[in-house]
Amino acid sequence: MYEQVLDPLFGSLGWSALAAALPLLVLFVLLGLVRMAAWKASLIALAVSLAIAVFIYPMPVGPALLSATLGAAFGFFPILWIVINAIWVYNMTVTTGHFDVLQRTFSRVSGDRRIQAVIIAFCFGALLEALAGFGTPVAITTVMLLALGFTPITSAVVALVANTAPVAFGALASPLVTLASVTDLPLSELGAMTGRQTPILAVVVPIVLVGIIDGLKGVRETLPATLTCGITFGLAQFAAANYISVPLADIVAALVAAGATVLLLKVWTPQGAAEPDTAAHTDSRAEIVRAYAPYLIIIAVFVVAQIGPVGDLLDAVTVKFNWPGLHVANAAGEELSLTDFKFNWLTSAGSLLLISGLLSIAAIRISGRDALDRYLGTYAQLKWPIVTVMSVLAIAYVMNASGQTATLGNWMAGAGGVFALIAPILGWLGTAVTGSDTSSNSLFGALQVAAANKVGIDPVLAAASNGSGGVLGKMISPQNLAIAAGAVGMSGEEGDIFRRVLPWSVVFLVAMCALAYLQSLPVLAWMVP
Repeated sequence: MYEQVLDPLFGSLGWSALAAALPLLVLFVLLGLVRMAAWKASLIALAVSLAIAVFIYPMPVGPALLSATLGAAFGFFPILWIVINAIWVYNMTVTTGHFDVLQRTFSRVSGDRRIQAVIIAFCFGALLEALAGFGTPVAITTVMLLALGFTPITSAVVALVANTAPVAFGALASPLVTLASVTDLPLSELGAMTGRQTPILAVVVPIVLVGIIDGLKGVRETLPATLTCGITFGLAQFAAANYISVPLADIVAALVAAGATVLLLKVWTPQGAAEPDTAAHTDSRAEIVRAYAPYLIIIAVFVVAQIGPVGDLLDAVTVKFNWPGLHVANAAGEELSLTDFKFNWLTSAGSLLLISGLLSIAAIRISGRDALDRYLGTYAQLKWPIVTVMSVLAIAYVMNASGQTATLGNWMAGAGGVFALIAPILGWLGTAVTGSDTSSNSLFGALQVAAANKVGIDPVLAAASNGSGGVLGKMISPQNLAIAAGAVGMSGEEGDIFRRVLPWSVVFLVAMCALAYLQSLPVLAWMVP
């Protein structure tokens, strides 16, 4: 059994922390400065993390490589398993034309483009984030906003800023599933804590979106709608994360917010808004029902899977085992559970999505052959993201198993009680560089817990703050900037978009840091589950 040593370099925690940070520094520099493709940068950083584990830490080559394979395996299942099946469902709706029907239903809700933008970028974007994440909402909503007549840069900026509050629960809570895995904290508690941070952000995001589009005048004219949308989203996200289902939090919030906004628009119209245009293309009620069917099926499948006897039956075939040949103890000699692998092949969110997709085939009337083509095509479409996510998770597991993460955590604990103030900043930096809140949680989650335990802060608060801060780094990540710029024909002009979104990212981050710090103090400690 490998036993971790936290100060392997000259017996100094400071020098050892500098060595432990090298894999992250290499990844950040290659992505942020060299602008290397994410999959190449992550593979190089993985090699660095292995070299540090073997040559600086006393970890033998065998366990080091095994920890990397465990991380890569977890990267595919359950993380990528969720993303692949979610995007497959979306790809099928594009093939059948039902995605176009969805887009038209949004444009008919209101003749006010500002309200349309909020519903598309915030509500529908949140639904896409819930089902797929990993840049999908930005790519799709940017194009939809452009089709509504917004300028390319406004479409990109609105889509990026909107993709904030839902991210922590994106891809059926993939960031939180990852966070639970690398920290060994309960998913339910992490979800509940996150559900007491990001909903506050959700309240103001719709208002900010209108401000970006139409300034203070637009904010005043649309305030009843934006407040309705933001408040109902926040309340629904809080309720779902704490009392219903962590993976379904964004789905519930997106549908409740959209529904509440639509109901309001039936009795109230923003000043200067035109009447909705329904003459251009009329979809039958049956087509509209079929367009929404896959998402309703997904909700139904997940709800049924939550029922006690059904959940127990599905979980009966779950296999949990220690990764062969890998045994790790911490510096105190206590064996760590991070070497366990849980193969819940029926209760996994990805598997439930696959079942939902199979049920959707008949609902949207796509042939089995086309559905299979779209499924295989989804793997081809995601080939480089697959390599990237598996590599980043491998880095996280090598750093966690070797003791690199624990070294960094113990060193950072020197910040003392103000550590809660900087916890969201770490998540923000991680997502800004990797483009993924999931990757940020995998890199920094265990570090947050180690530091929190050292300084006496609730580890659930620190870990959740990493993900909540991370959602605010997504709008400035090079990957998402490139996705947005490419979608609106602004490739090469990512810097212009970056300058527009950076101030909002920083303002939101400052607010999140203040919230996390106050939650670590008696003044808001009651918010911590």
